[in-house]
Amino acid sequence: MAEKKEKLFDMFPECPYDEWRAKVEADLKGADFNKKLVWRTNEGFNVQPVYRAENIADFKTTDSLPGEYPYVRGTRTDNDWLIRQEVLAETPKEANEVARDIITKGVTSLGFNVTLDNVAAVRELLDGIDVAKYELNFKCCPRHAVETAKVIVEYLRETNNLTNFRGSIDFNPMRRALKHGTEFPGDIKAIALELLEVVKSVPEMRVLSVDSFMFCNAGAYIYQELGYAMAWGAEWMTILTDAGVKADEVAHRIKFNMGISSNYFMELAKFRAARMVWAQIVEQYKPESKLSCKMMAHAITSRFNQTIYDAHVNLLRSQTETMSAALAGVDSITTTPFDVPFKTPDAFSERIARNQQFLLKEESHLDKVVDPAGGSYYVETLTVSLAQEAWKLFIDIEDKGGFLACINDGSIQKTVNETSAKRHTDVARRKEILLGTNQYPNVNETAAGKIENTGCNCGCHHGDANEGEGLSMKRAASDFEALRLATEAASNRPKVFMLTIGNLAMRLARAQFSTNFFGCAGYEIIDNLGFDTVQQGVDAALEKGADVIVLCSSDDEYATLAPEAYKYLDGRAMFVVAGAPACMEELQALGINDFIHVRCNVLETLQSFNAKLLK
Repeated sequence: MAEKKEKLFDMFPECPYDEWRAKVEADLKGADFNKKLVWRTNEGFNVQPVYRAENIADFKTTDSLPGEYPYVRGTRTDNDWLIRQEVLAETPKEANEVARDIITKGVTSLGFNVTLDNVAAVRELLDGIDVAKYELNFKCCPRHAVETAKVIVEYLRETNNLTNFRGSIDFNPMRRALKHGTEFPGDIKAIALELLEVVKSVPEMRVLSVDSFMFCNAGAYIYQELGYAMAWGAEWMTILTDAGVKADEVAHRIKFNMGISSNYFMELAKFRAARMVWAQIVEQYKPESKLSCKMMAHAITSRFNQTIYDAHVNLLRSQTETMSAALAGVDSITTTPFDVPFKTPDAFSERIARNQQFLLKEESHLDKVVDPAGGSYYVETLTVSLAQEAWKLFIDIEDKGGFLACINDGSIQKTVNETSAKRHTDVARRKEILLGTNQYPNVNETAAGKIENTGCNCGCHHGDANEGEGLSMKRAASDFEALRLATEAASNRPKVFMLTIGNLAMRLARAQFSTNFFGCAGYEIIDNLGFDTVQQGVDAALEKGADVIVLCSSDDEYATLAPEAYKYLDGRAMFVVAGAPACMEELQALGINDFIHVRCNVLETLQSFNAKLLK
């Protein structure tokens, strides 16, 4: 090994931050640096446009190696994560057929959601599947978790696989309160204790679930999912250590099933922060070994941002999400098929979902590098900042009695639903972009014919509707989709005509803006190269049978052109001005009331147009 490391770019002099800042502010020509370049995150902290070595000089997160406490850089010394696919089937026999097929296609982790009430059912389910080779994960009703565990353990004992098994049973008694706002009817501590006793002979069976992906799918902010996940895990630790179970045993039975949203770097940092915070939480319970402080994390790409229209864009979203989790060093990943919002995934969409992970392994070689983001000034700063915000939330929950108390009284659900409502408003105002839905829609696409159902297709037999006071699982795109589906169902498809006139640059820009705006409702758009007079434009629009005429020009020209066009149109179609000109009040005094611009609530504006136009 070379004793001397080459220093790159040593021919360039170092640039102090103050010198760089002065140059940037000069280029901004008087604009406020913080307003222009500093990003205020939903997580409650600011992100600077650039980070330097001095920004992370005091961080302890850079002191450890992968596989070392506090595991911020990973719990392993490799990055060979497991590729998981959920097996969608009604019976053990059907599930076995699907599972045996997909394990020949590269899947290394299987998720089952079928009833297993006897050993014969387990035998039928796992026939021909090498227990030692694949991770096996079972979902079940929490009231039947013990019975499910008993038959699985009995099967493993019969087949000599007690020590070969890797996987989990999803015991999640918190699901009822989170989904429906009602407390779990059984004794959670008693069931958990019995469950731990049943699986005692299977060292690698995780049976205490922290399903924080539910918060991600409900639209929670990243720090909220992280804080609630930590509180949930700590609840398991408290309940069972207070009952006399060793901290090491409890920690080793917990599995975190976490969501991944499309905020690429923030999600990467979230998993790094999660491992670090969890390690420090477990340490407070005095485990005998620091190895017990390791987190096992399964990552699932988000459903909140998936769309029915332009559904193949879901592939782009889930690809960046999968990449975030892979680079963050999670243990396994489920990439959600792109067609989940409107149908049960088929062979094609499941194959594409698998291939998204194969692409990252076989072509991008992400499994060959452990914690590639380690030492990045930006990612290290995000990691610490997220950990701090999540810790504040965790402490707040603990002060209020713990995670279970806060979901039973509905306070957590209320907070997440408020966040979801805020994000839906941001989508409606295009502060949060869903490509193909509230920005750059395919105006000629129809979707009603491809919708088979609007549930989550995860096998838990629930839909998007919120029952009781539980989490709202309403996707971010759902309001815009309802708008377009109403347009599809109407007997007439409204026509929107772009009356482009005057300043070339402004009319083109505003015609493009207006096309995207009205395209979000699925209206037929008629664009034009331009007209010499407003009379020509209005006549052409009426000849085309336009329901809405959008005047596209410059602010200066609107003072003359808008009154002229409005008067000549004389109520024969709806009249809209693209923009918010200084003369808006004067135009409103003439009866021109419809203006579309960047400050509009796009959804509410289009809903009002639908109410007037659809028959």
